[in-house]
Amino acid sequence: MTSDTKTAGGPAEFETAAESSPQAVASFDDHRHGVGHKIQHRLHQNPSLVPLIVLVISIIVFGILLGSKFFSPFAMTLILQQVQIVGIVAAAQSIVILTAGIDLSVGAIMVLSSVVMGQFTFRYGLPPELAVICGLICGTLCGYVNGFLVAVVKLPPFIVTLGMWQIVLATNFLYSANETIRSQEIAKAAPLLQLFGNKVNIGGAIFTYGVIFMVLLVLVLAYALRQTAWGRHVYAVGDDPEAAQLSGVQVKKVLISVYMLSGLICAFAGWAMIGRIGSVSPTSGQLANIESITAVVIGGISLFGGRGSILGSLFGALIVGVFTLGLRLLGADAQWTYLLIGLLIIAAVAVDQWIRKVSV
Repeated sequence: MTSDTKTAGGPAEFETAAESSPQAVASFDDHRHGVGHKIQHRLHQNPSLVPLIVLVISIIVFGILLGSKFFSPFAMTLILQQVQIVGIVAAAQSIVILTAGIDLSVGAIMVLSSVVMGQFTFRYGLPPELAVICGLICGTLCGYVNGFLVAVVKLPPFIVTLGMWQIVLATNFLYSANETIRSQEIAKAAPLLQLFGNKVNIGGAIFTYGVIFMVLLVLVLAYALRQTAWGRHVYAVGDDPEAAQLSGVQVKKVLISVYMLSGLICAFAGWAMIGRIGSVSPTSGQLANIESITAVVIGGISLFGGRGSILGSLFGALIVGVFTLGLRLLGADAQWTYLLIGLLIIAAVAVDQWIRKVSV
């Protein structure tokens, strides 16, 4: 009888104890809801905000110091014209760095593609349209070689592109015999090669086709990276290639496509460079690799891959352009430009490290 009583009273006692127990769910103090953490979280979600803020502040500061001399439509569009080549190459560099890679050969590919366009037109007598296509194919093939060695052979991107930089640079000088095709010859026989140098006047502001192409390119890539499966795969590969592989992402194909697209964009940059300087020179644009990395880093794209916005690389290029023109108009020594840009690079990496902690 006693056993039956205990059995019968067990559930009742349990229900009574349950009703009298605290109903609140266990909680833990979260000390990460301060203003600093909120800012950190917002910047983590929108990595292009930092370079945009820096760009706006720098424009305001130089505008106050220089007045209408800096705020004129001519000065504003001059900055765009000066950064158009770096902006295009930075777009190519951005998609590579988003995969946690790096491409040191972008400048050399750009120059070689422009040389191919010029040499195929004037040495072999091909129509300019066909010569341009050959130049674009040349850049794409160089990118394919980079992508194949990185994705299939599993070589480090830094080593692969460093070697490709030297190979393409040497090929460029050997093939062109270090000869420059003058702008007068191009304007007379193949004006298509100077297409990106043509200008459009909009309300007193002068834009070149190269500037328009740079802006459209960045917008198209920004859409592709955020709204397409390929773009999401690029971020996934950059964040964790092993996890992306397990999720069904074809990592090798994504990497090869990224490097091929980078090479194609560099070829377009070579075409735009002909329009910018007017001639085909095998010695121009040699620092485009460093300048593009500078724009990407200042633009808030993480060198560790998987985080950042390609709009940030455009903002980064514009920041460099604003500092360069602003200091030049102030009559400052050119070395101050390098000093400030160097500080910006270090600050950008430090901010990136701080922002990345929000996900830890």
